[in-house]
Amino acid sequence: MTEIQEHRQGRSGQRGIGHLVCGRRAKWLVLVLWLIVLFLTAPFAQKLTDAQDNDAASWLPGSAESTQVLQISEDFRPEQIPAVVVYAREDGLTAEDRAQIAEDTAEIKQLTAHGIRGDETRGPVFDRQTDPRAAQVLVPITMDENGWEEIAPAVDSIRDIVGEGSGALAVHITGPGGTSADFSEAFEGIDSTLLISAMAVVIVMLLITYRSPTLLLIPLLSVIAALFTAQALIYFLAEHAGLTVNGQSAGILTVLVFGAGTDYALLLVARYREELRRHEDRHEAMALALHRAGPAVLASGATVVLSMLVLLFAEMNSTSGLGPVAAIGVAVAVLAMMTLFPALLVIFGRWIFWPAIPHLGTENPADTGVWARTGSRMARRPRMVWGITAVVLAICSLGLIQLRAEGISNADAFTGKPDSIVGQEVSARYFPAGSGDPLVIVSNQAQARQVGETVAATRGVVPESLGLPPGTKPSFEGKVLFEATMTDPADSEAAKQTVERVRDAVHAVPDADAQVGGGTAALLDMDKATTHDNILIIPLVLVVVLLILCALLRALIAPLLLIGTVILSFTAALGISALAFRYVFDYAGESTDFPLFVFVFLVALGIDYNIFLTTRIREEAAHQGTRNGTLTGLAATGAVITSAGLVLAGTFAALATLPMVAFAELGFAVALGVLLDTFIVRSVLVTSLFLDIGPKVWWPHRLAREDGGAAAVTGAEKVSQSGPAG
Repeated sequence: MTEIQEHRQGRSGQRGIGHLVCGRRAKWLVLVLWLIVLFLTAPFAQKLTDAQDNDAASWLPGSAESTQVLQISEDFRPEQIPAVVVYAREDGLTAEDRAQIAEDTAEIKQLTAHGIRGDETRGPVFDRQTDPRAAQVLVPITMDENGWEEIAPAVDSIRDIVGEGSGALAVHITGPGGTSADFSEAFEGIDSTLLISAMAVVIVMLLITYRSPTLLLIPLLSVIAALFTAQALIYFLAEHAGLTVNGQSAGILTVLVFGAGTDYALLLVARYREELRRHEDRHEAMALALHRAGPAVLASGATVVLSMLVLLFAEMNSTSGLGPVAAIGVAVAVLAMMTLFPALLVIFGRWIFWPAIPHLGTENPADTGVWARTGSRMARRPRMVWGITAVVLAICSLGLIQLRAEGISNADAFTGKPDSIVGQEVSARYFPAGSGDPLVIVSNQAQARQVGETVAATRGVVPESLGLPPGTKPSFEGKVLFEATMTDPADSEAAKQTVERVRDAVHAVPDADAQVGGGTAALLDMDKATTHDNILIIPLVLVVVLLILCALLRALIAPLLLIGTVILSFTAALGISALAFRYVFDYAGESTDFPLFVFVFLVALGIDYNIFLTTRIREEAAHQGTRNGTLTGLAATGAVITSAGLVLAGTFAALATLPMVAFAELGFAVALGVLLDTFIVRSVLVTSLFLDIGPKVWWPHRLAREDGGAAAVTGAEKVSQSGPAG
């Protein structure tokens, strides 16, 4: 009982902010305030989907040539995206087929709903004049302020007319409109899908971790409150402050809030349990738990928030828009877990832990648990442990040679094969592969003819395709706009090279001020912007994390070691993922922003576990020395960090429920990286490094010299002294 008495004597002045949120009266005030916040914000949280901006400009880099062409083209015509209806019969179209195509086209030309410009429909165009085997009909869909929401209904309207083919006649809807409709369907219900998936993961993991059907409700309710509040706040900013939100950032928001919020809850509960075994008053126990675990939670949250805000420096609009969305989500999660969550725990009392209720004076199982025994074993030969671990992770990093983060085509973007992709393949057999997604060229009117001849003469362009699309003004303020079809698929590497050639050629026309845009040009510009972002953002995030670690640990050696281990963890996760994508999942490649997103999430979130571990080690080292402090820190945080890692990995793995390769790859890589960080990097590599280096790890702090003086024997040391367990 001497330990309990020591803590009672030392608790004065250590209450800090704890009693402001979990005092006998304060806990009720906190609950009421959160109920008011939820009552006011919940209706607006449901409107976040309506505030999403999924048009091209919300993804493209703002200064890119394709973005400028997109903006200029709006002066000539409303922004349009063509849906391409493809009819094909391998043995040749019959007279009945041609009559059916003509009838369908006439009916399509009468359509006006959902932004369809039926009167501007082009076609049918046949693959050859005699004995045609295929036909195309291009149907423009206007992109007004609700245009992207109307694409799927527009394509459905066309589908109602053309059907799905019968017998040997194949009918598909492809082109940018058809592909966008399939993407829209993939994103449909993304918020609810991820919410349900993340919630299921959290429930299962909390049941396994807490072994209490009652306790899991408290973190779950707190995380949901944080998510609704964050969604409402982001909705207001999107509506009134110009914040860009799209389907990607909204989906990642759900995963981040659930994963990070639950992690913080696990850490606080673990510390609260410890204090409940030392203090009879649960209010006092929670105040001390917040005082001791709070700095780690705040530092962890600050790391994630600042790392996400670094994304504001990205050229890609979709990436820079994700930064504040994710930062707001994590900041609200930290607020909820530092206020609502502890208040609810104190309100419900000890019984919420049923059936494993922590009573005063009971033994802390962490003192003799599996992590205590693991620490004692590593303490015998720490240098060998970290050396072998580092070599294994370095070998795993060699898988990076299989990484193909050069972008993925539309055909490879789905985990399945929707109709638009099948139609794209069918169309490419009979028509120029770039049909339906042309280059868009704007130039000064006086040089338009020369620019047109230059484009037509460029390799990779179909010369006879050059022309003015229907519904387009001949000129506007001395500018002209025309289109050209490419010979290669619009999302292929060959098409991007054609864009480069066309740009070089038209830029050389004197006084033309010619610019080249369109879907392929946008993909090319996104690739370039993402490469720039990778080079800029990754070092900035490392600097932010390093500065936070230095401020938190008041040392330099330890933060540098932690940064090094996180980088090694990242490269190992990326290497293993690349091998899995090639030889297990058979994915064609990765998006160009894949390494950046994996890095940001792994470093910002993975460093959490190092923060949880090293802050506890530092706390213990001040009293019992670095060696004993390291063993105690591992024993005390091992179980909770393992559980937190499993929860975070599970929530990111929920991204795999979406039928899109980019999300599946991101979820897999981040989940794998978190597991590596939890079970190997934090528990083995970091711990053994601290054991080997000893007090010098705190340089230049005085702990590097004093090292906590005399040390009380910890549970981990008792295990070490009594020999190996098991």
